[in-house]
Amino acid sequence: MTTVAVRGESVREVEPELAQFTVVSTARDKDRATTLTRLRERADALRQLLERPEFAGAIERRETGGLHVYPEGGKRGERVSAYNGSVSTTVVVTDFAALGEMMLAAAAQDQTRVNGPAWSLRPDSPVHAESRRAAVADAIARAREYAAALGAEVVELVELADPGLSGRVEAVATYQAYGAPRGKSFGSGGGPELELDPQLQRVYAAVEARFTITSPTAL
Repeated sequence: MTTVAVRGESVREVEPELAQFTVVSTARDKDRATTLTRLRERADALRQLLERPEFAGAIERRETGGLHVYPEGGKRGERVSAYNGSVSTTVVVTDFAALGEMMLAAAAQDQTRVNGPAWSLRPDSPVHAESRRAAVADAIARAREYAAALGAEVVELVELADPGLSGRVEAVATYQAYGAPRGKSFGSGGGPELELDPQLQRVYAAVEARFTITSPTAL
C-alpha cells in the first residue's frame, strides 16, 4: 500500500486576552529606617490605587516581588552614604478599557516607574485547540490533494504526531503565540507615552501525518 506523508499547518491572528505591566516603587534616604518607611508607604499607596472600584474589577491578579534594599557606599571605605530600596508589582489585566487609565494613575505615584504592557493569550485559551484542529484539517486536505494528483484516493490515517515525533527530525513547536509589546516604559520624571492598541497574537500550529492511498494511476 502506498503512503503519503504530509505536514499540516495553521496560522491565525487573534485578539489578546491578557495585558501585563510592572510597577516599580523606589525610595532613597540617608537613614535606613526612613527608606524602608517610604518604600512601605509607596507600596501601600499603589495597593490602594489598584483596589479602587474602577480598577479592581479589571485586574485578574497582582503579584508583589523583587524587593531590594541596599546601602550605597560613600567615598570613605565602608561608610554608607544612603540607602536605596525598591519593590516591584506585576499586574495582569483582562479589561483593556481600564488599562490605560490604570497605568497612567500608577505612573503618577511618587518615585514610581511603569513598564508595559505585554499582551498575551491564556495558556489554556481555546484558540490553541482550535488552531491544532485546523492544522489537522490542513494535513487531511493536503493528503487528498497529493493523492488526487497521482490519480489515487486517501484510504486511512496511519500516523498523526506533533512535529519531530513521527520519526522525522524537525525542530518545530506544535504551536506558539506571540505579540511583541508596543508599550513604552515611563517614569514619574516626565510625561507618559504609551501605545494602548492591543496587539494581535499570532497562533501557529503544526502536525505531521501519514496516510495510505490507493495505487496511483497517473504515473
